Amino acid sequence: MRPETEDDLARLVAGADGPLRIRGGGTRDIGRPVPGEVLETGGLSGVTLYEPGALTLVVGAGTPLAEVEAVLAAEGQRLPFEPIDHRALLGTGGAPTIGGVVAANVSGPRRISVGAARDFCLGVRFVDGTGTVVKAGGRVMKNVTGYDLVRLMAGSWGTLGVLTEVSLKVLARPVTEATLVRRGLSAAEGVGALSTALTSPYDVTGAAHLGPGQETRVRIEGLSGSVDYRTGRLADLLGGGWEVVRDAESAALWEEVRDLRPFAARAGAVWRVSVRPSKGPGLTAALEAAGLSHEAIYDWGGGLVWLLTEDTGDAGAATIRAEVARRGGHATLVRASEETRAAVPVFQPQAEGVAALSRALRQRFDPRGILNPGLMS
Repeated sequence: MRPETEDDLARLVAGADGPLRIRGGGTRDIGRPVPGEVLETGGLSGVTLYEPGALTLVVGAGTPLAEVEAVLAAEGQRLPFEPIDHRALLGTGGAPTIGGVVAANVSGPRRISVGAARDFCLGVRFVDGTGTVVKAGGRVMKNVTGYDLVRLMAGSWGTLGVLTEVSLKVLARPVTEATLVRRGLSAAEGVGALSTALTSPYDVTGAAHLGPGQETRVRIEGLSGSVDYRTGRLADLLGGGWEVVRDAESAALWEEVRDLRPFAARAGAVWRVSVRPSKGPGLTAALEAAGLSHEAIYDWGGGLVWLLTEDTGDAGAATIRAEVARRGGHATLVRASEETRAAVPVFQPQAEGVAALSRALRQRFDPRGILNPGLMS
């Protein structure tokens, strides 16, 4: 099913007599496998309103992300949160949609400085599980009516409603960027350098350590003179051994981090683990001590740890979640076989109080339990 209007979508959902698999561009096959008829949002496409001066964009949820980025680029603007393109990692086709980005709260390396996708979502329109059209939020940041519901939809993975339109705050694209690169540091040394960079006054917008190659990267963006000054001062602060790469070469380094390309062509399961940045290296050391074979990429200054493990048994779930629990955080199984994802909780198991709240929300917005049922269980 591929509705072309919001009203058509509402009628299809209201008339559904079984589970629906909500699909945007079909690029993010993440979560427990979902049965049911596919409901595509690609027909709900196009820019409804774009006001560059007000830094606001209103767009149909099924609009390809590439189209949104092209519209913004023509005005020297961009989506600040640098959304991941999962296609290489997951081996999927199609084209990512802006609705899929919001539904999954997809955010990349720049989140460490500007925030997540949900932080730039001003408003949404969606169809809930009864076929009712719901509007929340507005088109400017000062309009906070329904703001909590807007944030709730970001990261709900289509289990509360099918997005039809999103309103976003956008920002200007910087004139230039530069990345400081250091090779040969251990995970602990690399994350220590990232912490120093992030607590400096030099406005770092990317901080990652790639364990597979032991390469540490720190990004600075802005006006050319400012970038030159801050890069030089930060290099002095971090000590010797740092190389500076700029512009297109720098951007390519961060696309590699954003899309997890070191893991993309390799077999195995991929975990997304969130912990306090200072605890990232200790987590991976504990996994190694526990006998779990893995490789790691540290983003967000060490607070986001991507793990590549063997896709056998539980793909390391018991060991990873036990160590995460000791440090505080959560772990999501982003890539694995359907068999593994059917057997292992993909998303972090919730405490009973939170789980009860989640069940109540789903009952409120999808009382028949037809929207991506079981995907987040």
